[in-house]
Formats: sequence, structure tokens, C-alpha cells
Amino acid sequence: MREIVLDTETTGLDPLSGDRVVEIGAVELLNHMPTGRTYHQYINPERDMPVEAFNVHGLSIEFLSDKPVFKQIGQEFLDFVGDSKMVIHNAAFDMKFLNAELKWMGLPGLPPAQATDTLAIARSRFPGAQNSLDALCRRFGIDNSARTKHGALLDSEILAEVYLELVGGRQPDFTLSVVRGDMSDDGANRDWTPPPRPTALPPRITEAERLAFDGFVQKLGENAFWNDFSTP
Repeated sequence: MREIVLDTETTGLDPLSGDRVVEIGAVELLNHMPTGRTYHQYINPERDMPVEAFNVHGLSIEFLSDKPVFKQIGQEFLDFVGDSKMVIHNAAFDMKFLNAELKWMGLPGLPPAQATDTLAIARSRFPGAQNSLDALCRRFGIDNSARTKHGALLDSEILAEVYLELVGGRQPDFTLSVVRGDMSDDGANRDWTPPPRPTALPPRITEAERLAFDGFVQKLGENAFWNDFSTP
């Protein structure tokens, strides 16, 4: 199963008002494991950079002026994504920008059904809670200290870890350094074995819940099944 975890940076909020994509970052997963293959591209928006957008991602027009325009990289981007499922945080935002750019250069758009929205997943799992990427990193204990500003590739790498937590937990020692050449044709890494976690995961229950459970087990007597799992 191939998935593409993706993020974009833009000049604003609405492509119909003239805003453009200025950065695309994407990380490839096979069977929920990183292959080490990524896609990253800065893009010349052919317009000015509003200060509000610059404050978010730090990409100036001076920096972007010698980068390719979208029509020069659009097909390359589509070739990388292919028909794989895309994993995006607040997918509607990124999809409307990508499809607007693709439409302007005469290429087919990406079907909305091809995108999995991690924001929608998080809202379903944690209703009423903060579900920004930073908030989810705090909830799952994911290091996002390098995220001083938004950046499409870094955010994609972080989102890949968040996504795997949302759908059932990260693989042991999740890392983006797996080499695609070590993969067999079916996507399995034959040489990779999971090492122990460097640090134990924090407990998911409160102290009050643990004490209540211990009291319940004591009431079951010495032959209770749960006594086999008790810790000294």
C-alpha cells in the first residue's frame, strides 16, 4: 500500500483570489513505513508575497524568484503522486490549491477521494480538542522542535508520524531513513528489523485509573488471571 503524506505552502488562503502555491513537500510510505523517497519543490508564484503569508513560512519573493513556476513542475508532481492515497492535514485547503494550479496549466485535477484528511480523523478521535499539527505532536509525544516556521517537507515528515499514531500507532523506531532499494517488489523491507524503543512510551492511563484497576484485581482473589501480568 503506497501513500503520499503531503503539505503545501501558499501566498494566501484562496487561489480564486490570485493566491498561489509556493512550496510542495511529500513523503512516500509503503505499508505504513517510510521508503526514504520524498518530493520537495519551491515554486515561483509570479506575484508578490503578502506579509501575513511570509510570517507563516518565511519564503520571500527574493528567495523564490529563481525557482521554477508551477507549470514547469506540475507533471513531475503528478507523476510522483500517481494514483496513491494522499495524506493531508486539512486536505480541502491543499487540494483546492493544487487542483487550481493543475487546471491553470491544462492538467487533470486530483480527485477529492484520493485524499485522506488527518484533521478529520483527529476531530473524530478527539472531539472538542485542539487538533492542529502542533497540538497533535504534543498529544502523541512527537518532537516538532525544528518547526519554528511552517515548511512543506518538514511538516510532511511530522505529519507522517502523526498519521501513523492516528491510525493505530507508529512503527517501532519510525524513521525516514529507510532506503527504497532495500525493499522487495511487494514493498516489504527484508533486511529491516525493529530495534527497541530508545525510551518507553508514556503511560496512557492516569494514576487514579491504575489504582482503581489494582483494587478491582485484588477483589478477584489470588487466582485472578490479571495477577500473571502484575509488576513487582
